Amino acid sequence: MAKLWGGRFELESSKLLEDFNASISFDCQMWEEDIQGSRAHAKMLHKIGILQQDELDSILQGLEQITQRFKEGTFALKNSDEDIHMAIESALTNLIGESGKKLHTARSRNDQVALDFKLYTLKANAQLRAQILELMQTLLDIARNHTHTLMPGMTHLQHAQPVSLAFHLVAWCCNFLRDVKRLESTFTRNDTSPLGSGALAGTPYGNDREFVARELGLSAPSLNAMDSVSERDFALDLLYDIAMLMMHISRVSEELVLWSSAEFGFVTLSDSFSTGSSIMPQKKNPDVPELLRGKSGRAFGNLQSLLVVMKGLPLAYNKDTQEDKEAVFDSIRTAQICLEILNACLKTTQFNPQNMLKMAQSGHLSATDLADFLVKKCNIPFRDAHHITGRIVAYAQSQGKDLSQLRKEELTSIDSRIPKEAKKVLDLQSSMQARNSLGGTASMQVKSQIKTLQDSLNDAQESLAQTKLATFNPRGEKRAK
Repeated sequence: MAKLWGGRFELESSKLLEDFNASISFDCQMWEEDIQGSRAHAKMLHKIGILQQDELDSILQGLEQITQRFKEGTFALKNSDEDIHMAIESALTNLIGESGKKLHTARSRNDQVALDFKLYTLKANAQLRAQILELMQTLLDIARNHTHTLMPGMTHLQHAQPVSLAFHLVAWCCNFLRDVKRLESTFTRNDTSPLGSGALAGTPYGNDREFVARELGLSAPSLNAMDSVSERDFALDLLYDIAMLMMHISRVSEELVLWSSAEFGFVTLSDSFSTGSSIMPQKKNPDVPELLRGKSGRAFGNLQSLLVVMKGLPLAYNKDTQEDKEAVFDSIRTAQICLEILNACLKTTQFNPQNMLKMAQSGHLSATDLADFLVKKCNIPFRDAHHITGRIVAYAQSQGKDLSQLRKEELTSIDSRIPKEAKKVLDLQSSMQARNSLGGTASMQVKSQIKTLQDSLNDAQESLAQTKLATFNPRGEKRAK
């Protein structure tokens, strides 16, 4: 079958070229976006007088038949069609005849590809936000039950100060909220339609690009035709957002791996999300968080891959840009499955407060409280207070005790300036509750942080609902109930 673009060629394409040049094996994922764009374009062609009503009806009916074939899995994909855009156009022409050949009027594959890929990334953006919000809700639900659950807060992976489990989970949520905000910003920045840009310089047909943008549920047409067909910032933005998200997932996963070990024992992962050893029958391995930690490398690599593809390209479109999609598709799939399984894993994870408390009772976590007490109550300079507290810690270690376990008499024996009431500040629960400053670990503050995050989550869900209404339900289509 002759190529749709083959009019000036005398020889048929080499089979080797067809295989090398074809992208249909992966860009077929964008079939829905391609049909969505073609519907809007056909309506615009009718609006400006290129298509008659019967031709528009025929095209829309043909596109609906092709949609059904895809949904039923009966649409045949062939390398000779090169890409999903040519495959759908060829199928449409075979279905409805001459009217199908008019659909490509006033557009190029360059702006067609740019639109389809942009729609795909915008939809993925909204889907990822929904999943992150679900994960955040799971974390907040767990946190509400643990605002008084003591655990050691760490710096340099060494015991530092007592915190609550809820405080730690809220810190995870703060990371994910930034991911949601970042994706929201990316969506808004790229919410424009490149269709009608043509190959690079616009079209001579008087396209109504504002009409097309509205039909697609996008905010506006893009500004400059040359930029529109050649930029892939929208894809790089999403890859960066996913890379950041996966970095946060990796850090959470690292702590889950540590916390599930015998040395910590803070959590017990469900058997449903653990694996065993082929040789050691006692083993229960945290493969889910380990794999989540490892998947971040794919996301980082995909971002770097597309940056390298784009860095040396002159304007406007170049075939190199065909290499943009597989990296994006892979990062989207990776992020989606990682969010899904992390959420499911956390919902079934058992948290062990007694082990957390036991760990908090070692490492002298209330040492800073004693130093602060000596400054505030005894008017001792902080550097002197720091030195005195260090001597007390050394004494506690020599006795095989935690600082919180020392008696009043032991404290005063180190330095006569230490009053007996200093013993009270060494209590771990008191130490945690004393940090009642904004953002602190005191239960009152953590409950306030949870409320703030819940409000932000609710606002983001409302914003997402509006996003989905626009992007997934273009104008002229009924919103699914």
